[in-house]
Amino acid sequence: MMVVQTMSSEVASSSETENSDVLTVFPSKLYGEVTVSGAKNSALRLLAASLLTADEIQLFNYPSSLLDAQLHVEMLRALGKECTVTESSITIKEATAPPSVLNWNRRSIRNTLLILGALVARTGAGHVPLPGGCQIGASAGQRAYDLHVMVLETLGARVIDHGDSLEAVCEGGLIGADIHLPIRSTGATENALLCGALAKGTTRIWNPHIRPEIIDLISMLRSMGAQIEVFGQERIEIQGEADLSGTKHRVIPDNVEALTWVIAAVLTDGEIEIHDFPFEHLEVPLIYLRESGAKMFRGENSMVVRGGNCYPLELSTGPYPGINSDMQPILAVYGLQAKGESRFIDLRFPGRYGYAEELAKMGADYTVTGNMLRINGGKQLTGAAVRALDLRAGAALALAGLIARGPTHIHDSWQLFRGYSGFPEKARALGVRLTHST
Repeated sequence: MMVVQTMSSEVASSSETENSDVLTVFPSKLYGEVTVSGAKNSALRLLAASLLTADEIQLFNYPSSLLDAQLHVEMLRALGKECTVTESSITIKEATAPPSVLNWNRRSIRNTLLILGALVARTGAGHVPLPGGCQIGASAGQRAYDLHVMVLETLGARVIDHGDSLEAVCEGGLIGADIHLPIRSTGATENALLCGALAKGTTRIWNPHIRPEIIDLISMLRSMGAQIEVFGQERIEIQGEADLSGTKHRVIPDNVEALTWVIAAVLTDGEIEIHDFPFEHLEVPLIYLRESGAKMFRGENSMVVRGGNCYPLELSTGPYPGINSDMQPILAVYGLQAKGESRFIDLRFPGRYGYAEELAKMGADYTVTGNMLRINGGKQLTGAAVRALDLRAGAALALAGLIARGPTHIHDSWQLFRGYSGFPEKARALGVRLTHST
């Protein structure tokens, strides 16, 4: 059975949807130093991987203040894990063997799909709420979970859609097989890695999405005893193990956060030094920015940004090493500062331009033609009351607030805190004037 179902709307707790949750950003110029936190899109996957073993897992450079990470930790606790969290680390021990059902009535996150895969691999069954996360693209259907279902079914599981939850059962355990992904899906590649690590025999993932967060997950799984070999973008081969052990692992720095600080410095004609900068993960976006007026200077482990001029951008998003879809909204604000027309096409999530409607409330001049976003930049923005429709939309609005005339009031700013660890504190340390009310 192949289940093709669009994801459910994200169910948010009342405290996260109240209009009183407002981040107010005032025009500011950035100066100083900032350190990039551990990557959200890596840390959450590593948390899911902890379900594959009864042994202790320790993660360092861990972004503990992220709302999605905090929710994921509570999910782990509901599945029998004991989690000790500090500002930059987490230790995960197993108090009881995980049940096959995640009983959860709070906001869901996209990572429930990986929890499902890990539970099936470990226990032979799994039952989780339908995934939450950002609603992006022309419709929610752009983030369907049919590829995750395909991965589980290819490895021998029976998948049942209960409308508001997803169940998978494989009484005899998962069996290694060849998984042919029709597109280079990050989530499906991750789920295939988690399942294949404990599946019997050999699992081959054809057309995987090889990107930094995937390599980080593979690195951790290998340190747990998984036998994984990567053959470039062609395939990944996994020799399944009966058990995996505990490990200690450092989360890679967040490349989208790093890029956000670069753009903030250029927009405001500021000067900042960004520590723990993931140069090797941002080669293509940095080429675009350098050729578009940004003044950047590479150090041994840091990037110095000294303002610059914003020139129009023309780009399309795509699989790594191209420009990630998550980067598109923040690059669009760069286009707002540039005199002339910038053009963006999102190939991964067509129509991911809802944030532009919010930017228009601040005076942004844009049009959408087919799947192309056109921005007529170089016009003065004015602060306004806007809403963070998703995580990256929130980041784009915060950047726009730095260069707008007057204060910008970003409602539902909790979306921003889902993916930017310590954002208010870091921003204030760089001279950003802001307030946050909840």
